[in-house]
Formats: sequence, C-alpha cells, structure tokens
Amino acid sequence: MSSSDFHDPGVEAVPVVAAVADTGVPLGSKASLDPILDLAEFQLFEDQLDNPRIARDFARDFVRLWETRHQTLAAAVERGDVSAALDAVLSLRTSSAMLGGSRLAVQAARVEEHINDGDLSRARPLLHELEECGARTVQELRESYVLRSTAPEPDPTA
Repeated sequence: MSSSDFHDPGVEAVPVVAAVADTGVPLGSKASLDPILDLAEFQLFEDQLDNPRIARDFARDFVRLWETRHQTLAAAVERGDVSAALDAVLSLRTSSAMLGGSRLAVQAARVEEHINDGDLSRARPLLHELEECGARTVQELRESYVLRSTAPEPDPTA
C-alpha cells in the first residue's frame, strides 16, 4: 500500500507547497542554507592570522572593493572574456569564504561553474543575484563586530 492509498477521514488533506526562505530562495537550495555572514568562520580567519586587526583590515578592504570586484566580473562576462571572468570570480569566491561570507562564496561558485564550462550566457543571469548577496554581505560585515567598532585594537605589547 502506498502512502497515497491511505486516507484517514479524520485528517484533513494539506496541499504540499514549496517552502521559500525570507530571502526568496527555495529552501531546497544550498545557498539558502548558508548564512550571509558566518562569524565563526571569520573568527577562525582571525585565529589563523593570529591578529584580529589584519583580519578586520582584510574585511574593510573587501567592503571597499566589493563594487569594483562585481563590476569587473560582470564586465568580463558581458564581453565574453572567460579568463578575466574566471580570475574575477575566483578572487571573489575565495575572499568571501575567508571572511565567512558563506552564501556569497556558494553563489560565486555557481557562477564559476558556468565560466569553467565556457558558458558565459548561463553565468550572466546569476550576476544580479550575486550582486544582491554581495551587498547583503557588505551590510552584515558593517553591522557586525567585524567592522562596527572603529576603535583601534589594543596594543598587545603595551
């Protein structure tokens, strides 16, 4: 007997609806499961560098360069320059992952797949989604402890 053969007259049938997270990305999508900013990953980055100031400077540079990085990638995709597009997306994916920008790293990897396949026409529609995710990542970096504090780090030798 299959589950469709079973009917309990006391139980009302409920239609199955695809769930969508508040991001508008279907919950079954890997990108919806990843946080915009994973602070545990950023803390690991700080620990690996053994200097929180260097990690935060890296994050500050990421924020400052976000628009340029995205524009460079988009321009390379538009002109059909696979090599430049690959260089731009690899830089974006790795720097995002280092900072804990998990969702952005996953989305950049999706774009990278199409670039590696030489199919820039399939990468092009993903650029808007990547841009929105990047903007949210920048916003969360600014609002988190990573960049919120403008006070200098205490000198550990003092």
